[in-house]
Amino acid sequence: MTNFNRRQFGLMFGAGAAALALPTYLRAQGKPRVVVIGGGAGGATAARYIAKDSKGEIDVTLIDASEKFTTCFFSNLYLGGFRDFDSITHGYERLQSNYGINKITAFAKSVDKASKMVILADGSSVPYDRLVVSPGIDLIYDSVEGYSEEAAEIAPHAWKAGPQTQLLKAKLDAVKDGEQIVMVAPPNPYRCPPGPYERVSMMAHMLKAKGHTNSKIIILDPKEKFSKQGLFQEGWAKYYPGMVEWYGPDVHGGIKSVDAASGTVETDLDTFTGALLNVIPAQKAGMIAAKAGLTNDSGFCPIDAATMRSDNDENIFVIGDASIAGAMPKSGFSANSQAKVAAMIIRSELTDSKAFPAKYANTCWSLIETNDGVKVGAQYEPKDGKIASTSTFVSQTGEEDSVRKATYEESEGWYKGITADMFG
Repeated sequence: MTNFNRRQFGLMFGAGAAALALPTYLRAQGKPRVVVIGGGAGGATAARYIAKDSKGEIDVTLIDASEKFTTCFFSNLYLGGFRDFDSITHGYERLQSNYGINKITAFAKSVDKASKMVILADGSSVPYDRLVVSPGIDLIYDSVEGYSEEAAEIAPHAWKAGPQTQLLKAKLDAVKDGEQIVMVAPPNPYRCPPGPYERVSMMAHMLKAKGHTNSKIIILDPKEKFSKQGLFQEGWAKYYPGMVEWYGPDVHGGIKSVDAASGTVETDLDTFTGALLNVIPAQKAGMIAAKAGLTNDSGFCPIDAATMRSDNDENIFVIGDASIAGAMPKSGFSANSQAKVAAMIIRSELTDSKAFPAKYANTCWSLIETNDGVKVGAQYEPKDGKIASTSTFVSQTGEEDSVRKATYEESEGWYKGITADMFG
């Protein structure tokens, strides 16, 4: 089993000299310009690698509306009391100081592809020679009847990390013994396939830790199966007997509507009531991707499997959750891996340097209970125009405690490594 730490993560994916740290208006004229929209696992990684590996030959600007980034991955561990909020929140200062990246804290409103400009909310524009779009997901609130952005302030989704995560944590902490939690799980495709079920595990862990074993968590799922289902259900039976009930569509018959104010979810089977509703609706690529004409009918962005280049514009690359990345799941690890391929191709094109065949990787870890971690992952390569898996692995039911503990420790090492890889 592999243990990840910050040093090993950096060695695995390469290291290099810092780029020249000067504001945009002081930089040398004539440099090619790369703009990155979105400062998460995809965008921050792409910006850093383009700046680092080009050794100052490319002018890199990162646009994100937030001063800091809160990772959706590992936010479940915050809900479960294994981490504090600060530990999953990161700033961009080192990208600016160590790599000369110009960070613009603003909302990217649109993209003028003809003139190669990103238009900001205040009307100003940022020119580019290559554009990386990594906006994550947007939520399709009305995919669940009765749900809305306003309802999310009562029945949080917490599928975009930040204030929603803190709201869900506060509501979880307020649940009393005997009260019920009802989760509406999302349909495919969605960010982090094992995420909702790790969240249920962490909710159950908190309830159990407080002695609230008379409470139940009901999962109403539009899917017939879910990622790592056998592993999660084994863990729920072992650690939280009688506390977690999963209903697929063959049981509940269909999710008809939610009423956040009354705390109810109506299905064909019954109306379920919860002191806490966690509604995770269907998803699509972040709004800027659709406005830029990069999406198709699926709501996500088709890309070239060998480069992560948009099918709709040769000067634009789409990475992370917004992309249609074949067999790769929508995860932080995937976004980080895709960013490195896109960064390599962009650097190669703009500096006339060597590029190598694309290879991708992903691992998704989940915590079920203290020191009981499980994982699933794969290696990928372009094949027949799509990103296809070349090898896979998954934790097994019935594993020894020492194996599960090592898997959890591996995940902690990976988190340290990937956040250093993203933010410098």
